[in-house]
Amino acid sequence: MKNEPFVVLGVVVSAHGVKGQFKVKPFTTSPMAIADYGPVKLENEQWVELIAKSTAKGLVLCASPDILSREQAEALKGVSLSVDREKLPVPDEDEIYHADLLGLNVVDTASNNLGVVIGVHDFGAGEVLEIKPKGGKGSEYLPFYPPFLKQIDIQSKSIIMEKID
Repeated sequence: MKNEPFVVLGVVVSAHGVKGQFKVKPFTTSPMAIADYGPVKLENEQWVELIAKSTAKGLVLCASPDILSREQAEALKGVSLSVDREKLPVPDEDEIYHADLLGLNVVDTASNNLGVVIGVHDFGAGEVLEIKPKGGKGSEYLPFYPPFLKQIDIQSKSIIMEKID
């Protein structure tokens, strides 16, 4: 498993209102849990406290005593919110944080290299891996669930997938 000291909990997608509130796309199992781990680190190394207010359409409306104006909230658009890995619960034996999948090699069942994981998404029909093909441009999406997902091997830093033609 990667030893990255911080794990991204979500990303700010937009400002909301005039008092510094903002909408966050959460990467937590429970959307409101985004504020459960203490202050979050912004990409500029600033730490802010989050208050999760409500959820709608897959986003969490957040406030912070550190963000008081619409202009400050607008400046956060696209910014990742991270937390110290030590604040997160240890995953169960059959669980893994999405952050730990990033950078893993993906191979098919015939050991052909398909590329490297650059994202994990859920567009509504189940999780998919976004893979940057080796030497290729753009990205490819593969379903991240059985029967397509065959094995995650953290020791060899690889994922075995059934390629869809």
